[in-house]
Parts: sequence; structure tokens; C-alpha cells
Amino acid sequence: MTKVLVVDDDFMVAKLHSRYVSAVEGCTVVGVAHTGAEAVGAVERLRPDLVLLDVYLPDMDGIAVLRELRAAEERDPARQPVDALFITAARDAEIVRAALRAGALHYLIKPFNQAALKEQLRHVAALRARLDGLEEARQEDVDHIFGTRPPGSRELPKGLAAHTADLVEQTLRNHPEGLSASQCAQAGALSRVSARRYLEFFTATGRAEVTLRYGGTGRPERRYRWVG
Repeated sequence: MTKVLVVDDDFMVAKLHSRYVSAVEGCTVVGVAHTGAEAVGAVERLRPDLVLLDVYLPDMDGIAVLRELRAAEERDPARQPVDALFITAARDAEIVRAALRAGALHYLIKPFNQAALKEQLRHVAALRARLDGLEEARQEDVDHIFGTRPPGSRELPKGLAAHTADLVEQTLRNHPEGLSASQCAQAGALSRVSARRYLEFFTATGRAEVTLRYGGTGRPERRYRWVG
């Protein structure tokens, strides 16, 4: 379960974002803050995994809040680190750059819909799951975590999203015995058609293998297994 703190100076917007978060399986809202000082105090008190952070706050901007949180983590190595996802109307490139340098995972520009936030939350969950399952990182793992691809790597075809590809990959990694498209869809909260597209892409690029399971009448079941 990913514990989320929502930070926004607008009470109604904070309420809306909280509702968006609560609708995502595996996420729960542990608190809401409307100022920078409240956000810093809430992180100390509630120890969330993720902060949804606005830039424009009445007492200090969100960049300063994140920097203060990072400084607190440096002062106390035993303190649980918190990830940050900016959700803001700020479009200035310097602000985006500052958020990146402060350690934000991503940056969503308002207005956005529920699906956009859901995708980012699932992406955060996939990153956390990947990191939690690693003892030693391979370059492939690092490229996925940092959202980069080495020169010459195969790009996703049009219509496939990197975040969903990461989710399907992690689902396969978590089930080394193999999955059908229906089982993968259920585990990743995807439609069967969507899961099948990603599974077939991984198979075509050699990162997954498919076997046929025969049983009873009808067509055999295709089962997919991650091979890297």
C-alpha cells in the first residue's frame, strides 16, 4: 500500500486529488496539507511514501518544501525517504528544472484528468516494486528506473506507453511460472486486450516467451514468461 500526502492550497482541489488517489488500487491518502509548513509537519508525523506537491503555496513554494524534506533526510539517515510528484499549474521551464534537481519523480501540469494521475501513481508503484525486488541493479533496471533507453534499444511502438510496459514487465517478473493474458490483466488492473498487446510486444522483442497450454476443447491458452 502506497501512503500518499496531498498538498494543495486550494481546499477543493486537494479534495478532488484525494478522491483521485483513493480510487487507485494500492494507494491510500494519509493526510492533506494546504501550506508548506503543514506539508513538512505532516511528512514528519505521518511518514507517507509519496507527496503530491503543488508549487504555489501561501507560505513557501513546493520546491522549497521538497528541498527541506531532502535536507531532513540527510540529517537523519534512519528517516524514511519520501518521493514527490508535483501537481501544479506552473509551466515555467526553470521551475520544472528546479523540481527535477530537487528530486521529484515526475511533474503533472494542471489541469489533468483522473487517468493521468492514475497512470503516474501506478508508475510510482511499479518503480517502488522494482527497487524493492533488487539487491543488485543491472543496467536494464537502471534504464527503466530513470526512464532512459540506451542507444540502439528498441522503442515502444505507437500506442504503447512506457509506464504500462513497466507495469506488465513487473507483473511478469513477479510470476516466473508464467501468466495468461487474462491473469496478467487482472494482476495489473488492465484490460485483457491491452495486456495482450504488451505481452505480444515483449514476446516479439525476445524479452518474454510464450508457451501453449492445451486442455479440453477449444484453442490452447497462451502463457507468457519473462526471460529478459
